[in-house]
Amino acid sequence: MFGLEDQKKKKKGAGFVFELEKELNDRRKSKEIQQRIEKRVQEIKAILHEGENKKEFERLGLILHGYTSLQKVMSRFATK
Repeated sequence: MFGLEDQKKKKKGAGFVFELEKELNDRRKSKEIQQRIEKRVQEIKAILHEGENKKEFERLGLILHGYTSLQKVMSRFATK
């Protein structure tokens, strides 16, 4: 109706793809990203366990939460 029929047909094709999805399709790049994230998670955990930096505690906790969420998303993407 009103000339929108063609748009409905075109939407069935490939949709929006995130840059991260493109990189995760490459196994080597995906493995590299996972290793980099794991290294950063371990560094943040070590800083938090030391307990010296109380001002940065909340900020580092948020960053750690973001990295662990990213790891979950990546693991779900890898299983598909």
